[in-house]
Amino acid sequence: MNKIFLITGPAGVGKSTISKLIAQNLEKSVLIEGDDVYHLVVGGYISPWKEGNHLKFFWENCKSLIKNSIKNGYDVVFNYILDNKQVEDIKKSFLNCEIKFVCLMVDETTIVKRDKLRSEDCQMGERALVLLNEMRGHNFNKNNILDTSNLSAEETYIDIMRSNRYLIW
Repeated sequence: MNKIFLITGPAGVGKSTISKLIAQNLEKSVLIEGDDVYHLVVGGYISPWKEGNHLKFFWENCKSLIKNSIKNGYDVVFNYILDNKQVEDIKKSFLNCEIKFVCLMVDETTIVKRDKLRSEDCQMGERALVLLNEMRGHNFNKNNILDTSNLSAEETYIDIMRSNRYLIW
């Protein structure tokens, strides 16, 4: 049975780092960085939080990439800022897969510190705190939330891989 790992959380929480660790340690895997898919649109690009964005097109592309990867025998690690509706949509679209959904969270001090460690062009500043508070408002199942404030990337990876609490079938 193919596996899908859905990794979400606010900007700067470590989604890319953890997703890469997971993908590197799976036998046959694909890493889909949601930001990369969203940025495929160049002409007519609109930020995802603005009206007139291309999120519908983005989600069609993401589901198509996941489907094609699964069809060809790859496990999928997908990261992006998700809400409950999007998680449920992916769950319904891939009923024959084992899906782990993890929302990485941290406290305010940690998100600010981690944001400053990013390259200057990737730093979010105040927006990192805004996204942290928005993610708190999504009311995800507490079993799917992992506070990584005091965890290393390796400890976070091990927890995700070993724990069944993140399964969402």
